[in-house]
Amino acid sequence: MMILPIYIYGHPVLRKVAQDIDPSNYPGLNELIDNMFETMRNAEGVGLAGPQVGLEERVFVMDLSPLATEEYPEFKDFTKVFINARITERKGELEAMEEGCLSVPGIHEKVSREGEIRISYLDENLIPRDEVYTGYMARVIQHEYDHLDGILFIDKISPLRKRMVRSKLANMEKGKVACDYKIRTAR
Repeated sequence: MMILPIYIYGHPVLRKVAQDIDPSNYPGLNELIDNMFETMRNAEGVGLAGPQVGLEERVFVMDLSPLATEEYPEFKDFTKVFINARITERKGELEAMEEGCLSVPGIHEKVSREGEIRISYLDENLIPRDEVYTGYMARVIQHEYDHLDGILFIDKISPLRKRMVRSKLANMEKGKVACDYKIRTAR
């Protein structure tokens, strides 16, 4: 397995809309998925999308097991691969919760998201799935899914909060960022 560089805010690949992949004609798909999990875990993340490792493909991985507690035992085995995902329904009250992102290091802001989603996708065995998620699982899926559409969580924060983090974002665009994991900046 290989640890891939995580692309940082300011890199154009993070703003592109990812394309569906043809999993039957995608050599190395299993290796890519393994590398994405390895990269995500190395950076201590719980989700990672294709654009974050420089790919324009609609794929993301999640592993909530590091967050499993007595209060959230359902996270224990929540390790998933989403290929060619489409959120087909969003509902429920908007809930604000602090989010961060491996591609926007050092910034954590409150983002409002729906509490329930329905998503269709192919799993790592290329089996079609159509599932409903709620709560924190729905939030993480929406965060990673946004990456596939060129959207970052900071696009969803209030204008006031955006002004407050503007200088940090400008530094990231200039390549002035330090991380404990392998990165690739726009410069």
